Amino acid sequence: MTAESVTTTAPAERYAIGIAFGNSNSSIAVTSTDDKAEVIANEDGDRQIPSILSYVDGEEYNGQQAKQQLIRNSGNTVAHFRDFLGQDFKSIDPTHCHASAHPHENNSTVAFTIQDKEGDEKSTVTISEVATRQFRRLKQSASDFSGKQVNSAVITIPTNFSENQKSALIKSAGDAGIEVLQLIHEPIAALLAYDARQESKVSDKNVVVADLGGTRSDVAVIASRGGMYTILATAHDYEFAGAHLDKVLQDHFSKEFIKWNSIDPRENARSLAKLKLESEATKKALSIGNNASFSVESLAEGIDFSSTINRLRYETIARKVFDGFNRLVEGVVKKAGLDVLDIDEVIMSGGTSHTPKIAANFQSIFPESTAVLAPSTTPTAINPSELQARGAALQASLIQEYELEDIEQSTHPAVTTVKHLTNAIGVLSISGEEKKGIFTPIVTAETAVPARRTVHVPVPKEGGDVLIKIVEGGSHIKVTKPELKPKENGNKDDSDDSEEDSDYEPEEQREKIWRVGNVLAEAAVKGTKKGGKVEVMINVAGDLGVTVTAREVGEKGGVRGNLSAP
Repeated sequence: MTAESVTTTAPAERYAIGIAFGNSNSSIAVTSTDDKAEVIANEDGDRQIPSILSYVDGEEYNGQQAKQQLIRNSGNTVAHFRDFLGQDFKSIDPTHCHASAHPHENNSTVAFTIQDKEGDEKSTVTISEVATRQFRRLKQSASDFSGKQVNSAVITIPTNFSENQKSALIKSAGDAGIEVLQLIHEPIAALLAYDARQESKVSDKNVVVADLGGTRSDVAVIASRGGMYTILATAHDYEFAGAHLDKVLQDHFSKEFIKWNSIDPRENARSLAKLKLESEATKKALSIGNNASFSVESLAEGIDFSSTINRLRYETIARKVFDGFNRLVEGVVKKAGLDVLDIDEVIMSGGTSHTPKIAANFQSIFPESTAVLAPSTTPTAINPSELQARGAALQASLIQEYELEDIEQSTHPAVTTVKHLTNAIGVLSISGEEKKGIFTPIVTAETAVPARRTVHVPVPKEGGDVLIKIVEGGSHIKVTKPELKPKENGNKDDSDDSEEDSDYEPEEQREKIWRVGNVLAEAAVKGTKKGGKVEVMINVAGDLGVTVTAREVGEKGGVRGNLSAP
């Protein structure tokens, strides 16, 4: 195959798409005339396209067709290769490639030896060329579906991709004839897909994006402030992912097969490949139903096997894996310096996020006020498998009309890595006989500057003078441990319920409260009307200087002051 040379395309000639290039699956999306993102299918009707390439007698297969070749033609099938891009051979983990073509070292980079042409001759194909072939297939599928020639894209990447990996990805896409307009992080793309919906309202919030894929899980905590996103913390895990849930089912059905036939299907490569594919299908069936059947023709030594499993049994045997997802999410929230009470939304992304048990566990971790956006918890949730491609397509539609130089300048670290507020800034309104006052946050922590926010503070019912203090504030988790009630007369109750009661410990109560810090300024608004409100506007400049304006709503005048940058 000859690599196509890609040059900078004039904005008017671009047709851009969004590409989610995953380690397990890829997807492609376009935007419609009404600016809605749609994930489109390849020629086989698959919207989730396995990131797998297979070769039979010189003919290339990809997607689901290639995935089926893992059983009969594993040596000529390349799978789970995305993360190898831009890496030295010594630094990769080939674990997930054991059932397909094995990676090996070639001039310090990663390559595969496969028979990709007619005849018996084998070829050494570098990881860069493998990725190019995958991009070429995705580009062709998008062009066939839309009837337009795709020539540019926004592509999603993990948050821990190195500069070498980014450069390698851009080169591979370019060799496939795709101009990369921008690389965006996968959790940002997922959040963008939700925030771009018409019914969504732009608000300041803290969001956890749990991207649970087939071979890895990535979790990020994102501060959304006025439509600007800041990643506060990330975590990456290869020990708890969809493949590990598949493994639980593989072991379960293998033990059942051994019980009746005294043969372990995991010891034969072809039997193991069949076992893996059917276990994954069973897992998906249990995500939408309470029961699933497992059936494989000639699983081992010509013996057919069929069985069933219900969701309760599955959730029981996979408990350790589910607990691992919980620890991963709790750990990244703590890493961000936050508490679960600080999180407003949890967005579940990636194919493994379809599993109802994971969403239910997340609901138990976070308070009721936190929205867990998953198919099993929210009827209006977007398909987790499509989130990243949708977000990438929306971003592509926003920037495809700009010159590439302008796009690069706007996404340069000097532009995107802006200053942020460490603490919240708010008002402490004091009126009448109040001493402590009421703190109202206006500009929350991690807000990128410059920023401007406005809040209306109610005045006393009878009106009068209102003193407003502009202060820094920080959230604090207050823990209240309930007191155990002493037993009457100190006597132990011998009834049947007494033993259970003695072991019962009431749960501690936790609530988020604001702790007031430094006073930055004071403003007095005099003679307010009964039932009125005071409007306070805080404008934080790029150098962190603050301008404060306070006035009674509907009245002229007011108070204005400037605070120099720290």
